[in-house]
Amino acid sequence: MATTFKKFTSNDTVSTRTLLHEAIPLTGTIVSGTYHEVGSGDFNETNIKNYSHGMFQSVFDYPYLSSSANHVFDIAIGIASGSALSGTSTVQNAKKCAIYNQMAQVLVGHDVTGGIQKFDQDGNIVGGGTKLQEVFFMNFSRLLSKDEIKKGSFSIGFATGGLTTATHSLLTINDSGAGSDYRVNSPAGEYAVLNGSDGNKHGLLYYQAGIAVVTASIFANKFEVIGFAGTPKIDGGFGRPHTINTAYDTASVDAVFTGSNITASCDGLRNRISTISFNNTTELNSTIYFCRANHNEFNYSSNPTYITASKLRIKNVSTDTPVSYITSVGLYSADNELLAVAKLSEPLKKDPSNELTLRVRLDY
Repeated sequence: MATTFKKFTSNDTVSTRTLLHEAIPLTGTIVSGTYHEVGSGDFNETNIKNYSHGMFQSVFDYPYLSSSANHVFDIAIGIASGSALSGTSTVQNAKKCAIYNQMAQVLVGHDVTGGIQKFDQDGNIVGGGTKLQEVFFMNFSRLLSKDEIKKGSFSIGFATGGLTTATHSLLTINDSGAGSDYRVNSPAGEYAVLNGSDGNKHGLLYYQAGIAVVTASIFANKFEVIGFAGTPKIDGGFGRPHTINTAYDTASVDAVFTGSNITASCDGLRNRISTISFNNTTELNSTIYFCRANHNEFNYSSNPTYITASKLRIKNVSTDTPVSYITSVGLYSADNELLAVAKLSEPLKKDPSNELTLRVRLDY
């Protein structure tokens, strides 16, 4: 336990902030195809977890019952209550509207009357503009997105036409240019517009929340779903051979949103994904303490073995200079309570003939 303390001055401490980035590539075969099992004309995707509530679907990088499986992202669909697709005839209409409202109030917020704002194509929360009424939600796990998704790094590819090799067309949407062009008027933090390779705007990306909102209109031409009237079975796609099950229905995305349950629609989206890539961000905050031992400081040790018979063990004669060996640094609170300890890789000799400055970094 220390018996001598030295207070830090403003010149002895400095705070820093470092952003660490990690590249996250996700292929369509992981999202749909690598872990499918064929049996009785049906698919059993062991890395896809569906829930009894049927409100969203979870994607894992390995079969989710495996101890090595990592949660990748969740998928859900939402319909605005004022949408033309919202009605009593829509399958799971109440749940689809509830998902939209829940996500909107978290990501967009409320207006002055307390009403829930809708997602806007241009990110204009207040006022007019084209609203995103039918959307897919892709909620990336914190394991992947960390503190936030790096601006300007997000890209995702979709097959927007037929799912056969000869008929599918690839649409890539990304947040290019978001490093200097992003919005801050969301209660969930910063976000940007997702632009498509076709020159149109197709959704929004919320960086700190790790959520991509993709408009369903990118699949306006075809959205092939097996038994789209409620049975969650999908055919074709980048992850699966198209020949596994050729009995499929061809429907517009509007028909799927109204006539299919949420699970089936999530299956359909997964089989349209070719690749996902982005860089995550880990914000590392540090306080650096410069622990300075001047020539006349810390030349003695408080270790009981330092003294024998009231004499310093390291002195042969009384005229010898005192010496100590620094092995650790303790950081104490204002009332001398030990808060942190830094260990040196090797003891440092300290005597009146030298001075030491030890740099201690505390990360949080």
